[in-house]
Amino acid sequence: MSEDTTTNVHVAIAELARRLHAADDRPAEAVLGDVVGGAIDHVPGAEAASISITHGRHALTTEFSTDPLATRHNEIQTAHGEGPCLAAAWDEAVVRIDDLWEDDRWPGYAADARNAVPFRSILSFRLYTADEKLGTLTLYSRTPDNFGTDVEEIGLVYAAHVANAWMARERKSQFTSALASRDIIGQAKGMIMERFGIDAVQAFELLRRLSQDGNVKLAELARQLVETDHPAREESSRS
Repeated sequence: MSEDTTTNVHVAIAELARRLHAADDRPAEAVLGDVVGGAIDHVPGAEAASISITHGRHALTTEFSTDPLATRHNEIQTAHGEGPCLAAAWDEAVVRIDDLWEDDRWPGYAADARNAVPFRSILSFRLYTADEKLGTLTLYSRTPDNFGTDVEEIGLVYAAHVANAWMARERKSQFTSALASRDIIGQAKGMIMERFGIDAVQAFELLRRLSQDGNVKLAELARQLVETDHPAREESSRS
């Protein structure tokens, strides 16, 4: 691959990453579609791509893929508890299979995958760590030996940009969720203060004890209290 081609690919990847960072109001599924589609557009030789999330060391789910066969490939890995995506997520960060028909690192997975999917070259990258779940970006080709070292380097650059953009969106989502939780807890505190004639500190302490006693998260308990109270208020206003 020429130096000019590599430079152009890197520029295109950086532009996609910029758009991902700027896509604040778009749903996560739309962003995932751009991420996976961008991999095919910008990583030479990639014919299909998927993003998956692990659940423990031996299972994963497909968050988005460009081909049902890529999803099927991930299901085979979960069935056997082994494969390139799981290895990339937990052990090696980058896993390359030059030819699935010849690779013998995970015999059970490989035997089923050869019969179920047409892919010969597979390239998996670790994406991010959040709540002890690891994400992977995986690229597929029907041609053996289609992902050389130069393509792997481009894939690493792409995966790094995707990881940064995706983690930024995760942090924004968590921050938004935290604000919503604080708001609903504030409403519940206000209800308790009004109903029982206590101050904010006492109301919060009451909520905290109810949360612990019922083994319910504080925000969820507050939501239940607020939702339960609304019909009573509406009925009161009509009478």
